[in-house]
Amino acid sequence: MAAFDYTIVGGGIVGLSAAMHVVRKFPTARVLVLEKESTLAAHQTGRNSGVIHSGIYYKPGSYKARFAKAGADSMVEFCKSHGIPFQVCGKLIVATQESQLAQLANLHERGLQNGVPVERVPVARVREIEPHVNCIDALLVKSTGITSYRQVCDAYLHELKRFGGELRLGTKVCLTTDRGSLQVVETDQGEFETAFLINCAGLYSDRVANAAGADPKAKIVPFRGEYYELVPERRSLVQNLIYPVPHPAFPFLGVHFTKMIDGSVHCGPNAVLALAREGYRKTDLNIRDLVETLTFHGFHKLAAKHYKEGLNEIFRSFSKAAFTRSLQELIPDVTEADLIPCASGIRAQALMPDGKLVDDFLIVAGRRTIHVCNAPSPAATASLEIGKEIASQVPAVGSATASTVSSFFTATNNS
Repeated sequence: MAAFDYTIVGGGIVGLSAAMHVVRKFPTARVLVLEKESTLAAHQTGRNSGVIHSGIYYKPGSYKARFAKAGADSMVEFCKSHGIPFQVCGKLIVATQESQLAQLANLHERGLQNGVPVERVPVARVREIEPHVNCIDALLVKSTGITSYRQVCDAYLHELKRFGGELRLGTKVCLTTDRGSLQVVETDQGEFETAFLINCAGLYSDRVANAAGADPKAKIVPFRGEYYELVPERRSLVQNLIYPVPHPAFPFLGVHFTKMIDGSVHCGPNAVLALAREGYRKTDLNIRDLVETLTFHGFHKLAAKHYKEGLNEIFRSFSKAAFTRSLQELIPDVTEADLIPCASGIRAQALMPDGKLVDDFLIVAGRRTIHVCNAPSPAATASLEIGKEIASQVPAVGSATASTVSSFFTATNNS
């Protein structure tokens, strides 16, 4: 049975960042990352839009607000240091109706409270930035950028291995057992003993937490985000990033236009309940996942509150015409013929029993364990900061000896 000081469950961007930060804090420690897929970043990270978020949307003082703002800076520095392509291109949040102006003003104020460089811009200037946009007012968020989070993950892994950490792909965690001074992690590839367990399992983080004896109280409910892509000859309709004013009563941002780091332009997403935690297609069904969702009282309360918006999202999922009409509110020149389907993503959203979506990163401490039980967007942007936070909460165990962080680490993480 292999023995380690720290074992991280999950090879997404948060798990790899946590592992990298832990092995840098404890350079003598034996650190292991377990990932059930055959590749890294197979789920939320690899299907991410690649946006380096500014932190404008989030409640002042929250993990999301603090970590997104700091993460936008540290992610850019990390990309520079590791030769990862990125652009700080800025984004527009545009109001298309008078009824949205109050919410736009609220966003402006929240951004300023969070220390985000944001400014109100008149329509004439919007036309200079995005000539095809329809709006009556807008915010310009200059610090928003784009990158490739798959390449960021590769760089995190390189740093992990440089300090002696290990990665096991194709290793699915089935159960964890507390045995005295150790956690025993049972997988489909054998057992691993570890002095400390860090759960960054994303879509399955609640199950791993429960198996380890922790109670996050929240349950993961999967929401599928479906996207279209602009055909190459119509990419000129979008210069950078264009977002609507989010509906204050609906917990998602609405369909938007995102220029990707490869030059393509993605349009979306909507937000529909997935019938499986890995339900990337409409036909994907996992009975256990679906029954867990439908029998959870928190979901009943959420559905009762937002059923109208939910029905609209479902209709838009099956109607390309309806999806196009939503996009035309931002860019009237977009047509159905301009759009081709592209890969969907799943948002691993934690939901409380009272029906409230967990609106911040949720980090739960257990007995010799830490569980990241809610890390949807902007977790990729904030991954360096989340990893740093996790490492700060992890005690020295086994052969681990704390060390002063290197100057390179300090520079790339904006400490």
